[in-house]
Amino acid sequence: MGRRKGGLFDDLVSLAAMLPWWLGIVIAVVAYLVIHPFAVMELSTPTQLAGAGGVAAKQIYKTLAMIGQYLLPVAFMVGALASALGRRKRENLLEKTGERADADALNGMSWQEFEMLVGEAYRRQGFNVREIGGGGADGGVDLVLTKNGQTVLVQCKQWKTFKVGVKTVRELYGVMAAQKAQGGVVVTSGVFTQEAKEFAGGKNIALIDGEKLRRVIDSVRSTSHAAAEPVISDSVSRGADSAPACPKCGASMVRRTAKQGENMGRSFWGCSKYPACRGIVPIHAAGG
Repeated sequence: MGRRKGGLFDDLVSLAAMLPWWLGIVIAVVAYLVIHPFAVMELSTPTQLAGAGGVAAKQIYKTLAMIGQYLLPVAFMVGALASALGRRKRENLLEKTGERADADALNGMSWQEFEMLVGEAYRRQGFNVREIGGGGADGGVDLVLTKNGQTVLVQCKQWKTFKVGVKTVRELYGVMAAQKAQGGVVVTSGVFTQEAKEFAGGKNIALIDGEKLRRVIDSVRSTSHAAAEPVISDSVSRGADSAPACPKCGASMVRRTAKQGENMGRSFWGCSKYPACRGIVPIHAAGG
């Protein structure tokens, strides 16, 4: 979904809201301490016309500082409050969902709440979670997880009656290759088609349906991070020795070596149907 563009203040608040609440407060305090001295500095009166330009420039800086000494701290304080409230909302959402055993616990929430729920489940597993929302140039990715130097892309599909098909999984696999992510996850409140399961098999993609998501929620509510449901498939740790399927057409791929350009000498997976299909996957991101 497209996001409404706001002014500078709104942008600063949005930026601060993505940070831990305590960090927003620290930045607010530091910003005031740094900018305030410039806002109250005394300006000398120029004795010559040649010095008037320099004084005018300093006056502009002082005026900006007088505004900034309040604008930045207030924006980051508001963002810190939004961050704290958002974190509390995510925690309550996960707890309340875990307490309910009926199917409506997942299907009855909005798609925004569903993304927040999934993000909080992985945050409790020790992942750094960045919520970006799908539907844009990111290829529909909703969450970006990072941990131990690995990046995992997540798509959330809150489909109550439809099965998630292979197209969604194949598209995510292509985005993973383009962004050099080490893993991918598709999460749905429903189920996956058999074709989707077969495509994901052996790759560094985890498919989490509604039933498995409930187990993830139960595990993070009651156990340590190490005992929680795995976020990605075991193929991530096996390296890139097995040929993946082409992210564009699904055909098998073969190992090739670039003979020119900036990647000359580097190996990559190329579609076996080349030149009809030019799908490629970097070796270090293939994973399966």
